[in-house]
Amino acid sequence: MTSRLKNRYVLCLSNKGYPASLEPRKVYEVIPDARGAKHGLIRVIDETGEDYLYPKGMFAPLALPRGIERALAAG
Repeated sequence: MTSRLKNRYVLCLSNKGYPASLEPRKVYEVIPDARGAKHGLIRVIDETGEDYLYPKGMFAPLALPRGIERALAAG
């Protein structure tokens, strides 16, 4: 992710090792975490409603129109 975090949302590709926390093919919100990124990790708000670090390879970044990002953030 860039420092500006253009992609605020990612698509989960795999939940291997985290079946209770992540659902494949579901969109998750990204929380900026420069320290985690240095270690190949990405911070997302998972199914628990909390933000946790996961391996970056488990997700694909999504470039969404601004209106859709606003709608997702609202609720």
